[in-house]
Amino acid sequence: MSEQTTPAPVVRHVDARHRYEILVGDERAGLTAYRDRDGQRVFFHTEIDDAYAGQGLAAILVEQALTDVRASGMRIVPVCPYVAKFLTKHQEFEDITDPVTPEVHTWLDARLGR
Repeated sequence: MSEQTTPAPVVRHVDARHRYEILVGDERAGLTAYRDRDGQRVFFHTEIDDAYAGQGLAAILVEQALTDVRASGMRIVPVCPYVAKFLTKHQEFEDITDPVTPEVHTWLDARLGR
């Protein structure tokens, strides 16, 4: 009998769409979206498709996205509740995390047309 193995997830940065995506095989399983502001990457939304829920993909996605932010020399602003929660458990990103302020919300709303 042959066992089916699930391919290892791959995270890619899709700069033109302002997001990081996580792929399982050829399928996009989720994403975390951002906008850049004065040296900050403002994360505002993370989602994992229901078909991939419960596999820890959101944590893999966000960790790799935040690692990429660090490598780029930028800072993190966690407007997204998932990213904010992730950061409470991963102190290694504390040195590059900025607070979410009313000004950031106003700026983001204007960028997103809300």
